[in-house]
Amino acid sequence: MNIKILGTGLKKDEVVFEAATGAGRGIWCGPPVKPGDEAVVEFELPALLMRWVDIVPAEQEGHGIRMEGDEVVLTGVLDNSEEDGTGCLQLDGELILFECLGEPMALGSLVEVRTREIRLYPVYL
Repeated sequence: MNIKILGTGLKKDEVVFEAATGAGRGIWCGPPVKPGDEAVVEFELPALLMRWVDIVPAEQEGHGIRMEGDEVVLTGVLDNSEEDGTGCLQLDGELILFECLGEPMALGSLVEVRTREIRLYPVYL
């Protein structure tokens, strides 16, 4: 996903960023960056998420990234969810993998994934 660094956050290596689908914050896992820098990144959601708690049916239409308090909310299509707990969110054509527990959800449905931490890894093309 293409992002632009807007500034730094309160945590070590935390950056605030914007993408075509909205703005969020995450832990930068690459060489130092500064406000105004642009990068292609891969998102990692390190927390174990709970379906129907952290992953819920979306309240709004369309894909997006937004901040609500201390959480980042990713809205996209639930592309895959396996019995072993691996899942995949499709956000504006990008795939974001995560691990989850809980009762199954309908694949292809629009969901919101709420997390306190996103890790951003630069992709070098």
